[in-house]
Amino acid sequence: MTGLRKWETRFIWIMNLVLALIIFFPIWYMFITSIMDSSDVFSDKVMLFPSYIYIDNIIKVLTQTPIPRYLLNTIIVSCAIVFLQIITSSLAAYAFAFMEFRGKKLLFILTISTMMVPGEATIIANYLTVSTWKWLDTYRVLIIPFAASAMGIFIMRQFYMTFAKEIKEAATIDGCGNFRFLMEIAVPLSKPAVGAFGIYSFINAWNMYMWPLLVTNSDATRTVQIGINRLRDADATQSVGLILAGVVIITLPAMIAFIVGQKQLVVGMTTGSVKE
Repeated sequence: MTGLRKWETRFIWIMNLVLALIIFFPIWYMFITSIMDSSDVFSDKVMLFPSYIYIDNIIKVLTQTPIPRYLLNTIIVSCAIVFLQIITSSLAAYAFAFMEFRGKKLLFILTISTMMVPGEATIIANYLTVSTWKWLDTYRVLIIPFAASAMGIFIMRQFYMTFAKEIKEAATIDGCGNFRFLMEIAVPLSKPAVGAFGIYSFINAWNMYMWPLLVTNSDATRTVQIGINRLRDADATQSVGLILAGVVIITLPAMIAFIVGQKQLVVGMTTGSVKE
């Protein structure tokens, strides 16, 4: 039995290695193509390594295109969305977990059910609304519509439900109000859930495409997912390297956020998932 388990472990490791290589290969090929000269990019041979490192593509992206401005816009929008969603999700989840009021279960069900509504179903109505408010081509139109998240409310509420009732009862006896309990006890104890949802929210905000495409018209507010198309204006023989250099630059923040917070993301998403 011991020998069989060893072979099973080795087989799992081999399969994981093969799957990791399959997943990692497109990322690797994107990276090496971004530092290739056009002669290497259009070579008849598939090159897994560049003949020499050609960093002009990255320099051109950073100095001759609006990509740095798009990056700044995306960082501002993503961080603002994460900040607002954590605040609103924590407050709403606290009400659903610790407070009693009429219609609480129905309201929670309605809140969660909004996750089943695709964004495309409401995008036109939302566009008409923000256009009447004259919010188009501003940071507000990119941030405010995403200030709350049903997913965040669900994650935080499930985490709060794992708290022992004695904690809240003891705090109430000591004269601790709801807001103080939230800020000094609930949120500090919920760091795994807050971190997991923060990473999830940041990656979603960073990768937004349809809404920014619809509501932004200038470089002052355009995000990287939209602005990357501007690189197609480059010379055809260099556009592939330029586009992939731009893709590498705009992909790195999301990849770093996921890699750094991967463990916390898994822990936060699974904690409280089976408790009602």
